[in-house]
Amino acid sequence: MEESTHLVKHILLAKFKDEIPQQRIEQLIRGYAALVPLVPSMKGFHWGTDVSIENLHQGFTHVFESTFESTEGIAEYVSHPAHVEFANEFLPTLEKFVVVDYKPAAVNL
Repeated sequence: MEESTHLVKHILLAKFKDEIPQQRIEQLIRGYAALVPLVPSMKGFHWGTDVSIENLHQGFTHVFESTFESTEGIAEYVSHPAHVEFANEFLPTLEKFVVVDYKPAAVNL
């Protein structure tokens, strides 16, 4: 197995607090996406909600995926003032979350 690209994916699984209105969640998602042009090391952003029929989500309802060119790029993102400001607004709305960073790898068959 080998890394398929030099990209690094930053995955955040989240469950918003029950009292957070849907309109506020949508506003926060737009704010997350708005980081892409503000943080030079952030190359892309995707998000979605759980659609699994297996019921193994452990309560997590939303997935946020950011793409970076390197682990150093993630470090730049974490300390970037725009991210810090957004995280201070976003994280208090979450009941729980987990973050995983990984380098995509291909399996050659």
